[in-house]
Amino acid sequence: MREQAFRFGRARHLIGIAGLPDARPGAVGVIVLNAGLVHRVGPFRMNVDMTRRLNQAGYPTLRFDFSTVGDSGSSGESQSRVQQVCADVDDAMDLLRQHAGCARFVLVGLCSGAQNAHTVACNDDKVAGAVFLDGYAYRTLGFKLRHYLPRVLDAGRWRRWFARRAKDAADGESDAVFSVAPSPRTVVCADLAGMIDRGLKLCLVYSGGINMYFNHPRQFRECFGNIMASPAVSTRYIEETDHTYVLASDRRRLIDHIEAWLCRNFPIVPTGASS
Repeated sequence: MREQAFRFGRARHLIGIAGLPDARPGAVGVIVLNAGLVHRVGPFRMNVDMTRRLNQAGYPTLRFDFSTVGDSGSSGESQSRVQQVCADVDDAMDLLRQHAGCARFVLVGLCSGAQNAHTVACNDDKVAGAVFLDGYAYRTLGFKLRHYLPRVLDAGRWRRWFARRAKDAADGESDAVFSVAPSPRTVVCADLAGMIDRGLKLCLVYSGGINMYFNHPRQFRECFGNIMASPAVSTRYIEETDHTYVLASDRRRLIDHIEAWLCRNFPIVPTGASS
């Protein structure tokens, strides 16, 4: 296996590191997307560890920076953010097609990377599967009962809350909330159903680091309905991990899970065997 740095893309503005194992017929290429503004190594080098492990298993990989993120520049095009993301990922797919012979691809994304992977998976037939890490989620009735009921019954929590409110009032502070509105749940459910109908395999892994809006394995079904029961969908809630997998043991466990999922759904054909 070898790793190679590439400058690529329609304006040669993208920078990425491809892992290129010995050619295996029909192997899917795995493309790992930026998590927000974190460049291609990922949080705590998670993307590096992940792609190298998958290379050892025989999967060609690419970790790269989107336009204007990390080491990548601007394409100079007048595009919406969605158009830019789709075009960048298409360039990434073309790179692995040229250098590893891949015709199908699995996208991996954390947080905003999961949202970008979702967008591309909706629109590109070359995508065969996706791993959504802390992707779209919604505060369901079940979430609210699990989240708020224990707090309502905790007298100590009430005392601390009143003390904080009194201090904030004395200091003249207010609660400021900055957030990005997600796509409506009905739209995301329809998108996921469409992916499954097109034959995509989906892996949803959510961490305890997003317990402000996701807090139990049942919430996959609460959020997205019966499509979560499809054999094409794998779900896992890892309550004890944080959002960026700061502990090395947590990152290893996540990568173990992703590798096992890939091997089940996109097995590598041994060299010399008929496909």
